[in-house]
Amino acid sequence: MAKGNQRDFYEVLGVSRTASVEEIKSSYRKSALKWHPDRNPENKEEAEVKFRECTEAYSVLSDQQKREVYDTYGHAGLSGASGGVDFNSTVFRDFHDILGDFFGFEDLFGGSAGGGRTRRRQQRGTDLRYDMTLTFEEASAGVTTKIKLPRQEYCEVCNGTGAKKGTGIVACQTCGGRGQLAYQQGFFTITRTCPACQGAGQIVKERCPHCQGQGRMEREKTIELRIPPGVDSGTRLRVTGEGEPAPNGGAPGDLYVVLDVKEHPFFERRGADLYCTIPLSITQAALGTELQVPGLNGEERLRIPEGTQSGAVFRIKGKGLADPRGGGKGDLYYHVRVLTPTKLTREQRKLLEQLGASLKVENKPADRNSTIFDKVKDIFG
Repeated sequence: MAKGNQRDFYEVLGVSRTASVEEIKSSYRKSALKWHPDRNPENKEEAEVKFRECTEAYSVLSDQQKREVYDTYGHAGLSGASGGVDFNSTVFRDFHDILGDFFGFEDLFGGSAGGGRTRRRQQRGTDLRYDMTLTFEEASAGVTTKIKLPRQEYCEVCNGTGAKKGTGIVACQTCGGRGQLAYQQGFFTITRTCPACQGAGQIVKERCPHCQGQGRMEREKTIELRIPPGVDSGTRLRVTGEGEPAPNGGAPGDLYVVLDVKEHPFFERRGADLYCTIPLSITQAALGTELQVPGLNGEERLRIPEGTQSGAVFRIKGKGLADPRGGGKGDLYYHVRVLTPTKLTREQRKLLEQLGASLKVENKPADRNSTIFDKVKDIFG
């Protein structure tokens, strides 16, 4: 099928004549990556030939009509009335999909997929980060506060142009106002951002003395923030449009406020639930009692039933933290610990001895299926 020195296109891409479009595309991608001249600086001439060869093969085999002509008549069929190998806009779009992320294919061929002049993208302003520390109480209740944010803003003297008042802006002479410079490399053209104007395509005649031609100056802006209740450390709040302004009229960046919440003196947080440990005396645990225990918004009443064991956990529903995503409130959990006295008076010791004599307990290991064993296992592990 090959004519003259031209290799068979299926052989070039290393696929069978029954290969699917996806197989052809995958093989071309591997070949193009392998033979791209930028990856073969020591053997650029051969790489350019191979790269061009596999690209031509793909341009034919990826087009159903051309592939049918090629399968029937070979290379001779492509040089007839049906037209030779060309790189139309559809093929260029395919090349961009396959190789754009690796080489910037539009730049390699000196323009957009349709062969027109490259359009400069409007740059977006820089995003900013602000770290804020909250007390546990502030995070729990939510708070509205103000922060002072240093950021770059447009110079009020030159309105962000960077040009001295009355002088104006002219097209960059280095790139002719295009913002890019083109370099010929083998059979294709590579475009690069103009170093003189940094891609803007324009330069100022005289710099603004107020901002030294930068067009922006650092200012401190006061921004009001509403912190929703229930936030935790690591929460990131986005304030749209409060980042730095963009050059050439692009959209401003965003402000990201990253929160750090201080720990509570005795509450431990687990999501929206709160846990704490409260001590009980032996008599309180044995006889039962009612306690005023600390809560998130004041004291809470907690009833301790008689015979409470050390390690028991009591819950008060809906008294935990709010879910900042709107999922309701968590619960309060109180873990009780029965305290054994370490110093006793003679009278106390006598009373405990009398109590101990009336409360006989066999000090044998608990059966693994017993309630006592389960309680011990919960406490220690």
